[in-house]
Amino acid sequence: MSAGNYKNCLELILKSEGGWVNNPKDPGGETNLGVTKAVWEEYVGHPVKTMKNLTKDDVAPLYEQKYWRPCYGEVLPRGLDFLVFSMGINSGTGRSNKILQSSLGILADGVIGPKTRELISSSDVSKLIAKFSETRREFYRSLNKPAFEKGWLSRVDKEEKEALDMAKNG
Repeated sequence: MSAGNYKNCLELILKSEGGWVNNPKDPGGETNLGVTKAVWEEYVGHPVKTMKNLTKDDVAPLYEQKYWRPCYGEVLPRGLDFLVFSMGINSGTGRSNKILQSSLGILADGVIGPKTRELISSSDVSKLIAKFSETRREFYRSLNKPAFEKGWLSRVDKEEKEALDMAKNG
């Protein structure tokens, strides 16, 4: 299990998410280090003028609390934890957990309970990473957002390789 893998996963997430952007086509609006202004304001409990000054140290506790823990990162195998965490950030933790369960071929209720964990532990992690990534690609294609699809699919490809590397090299 990967209780100690949060920092490694966060480093990769921050590379994928990049820095400050304010794309008018992105419904998330102003974003920095992958954190939208709305999410940050909810987290800190007050409005902010700009997102430009956020640092890794600022956002690390938010990512752990709002995404890593709800995606069960601390109990998933290395590599798989990273993918489920990344998808949770990008499309919601509930959806990410359900994609994981769908990848296992079980009822997707979004709760990674004992039955799901047992199936994960008896699965080939590399095959599960591949299946999760393919299900993630299918989800992005289903959104029919051509302006973003290429970037999303490229991210899935890159993160699948990183996850497989993480799984192999412990």
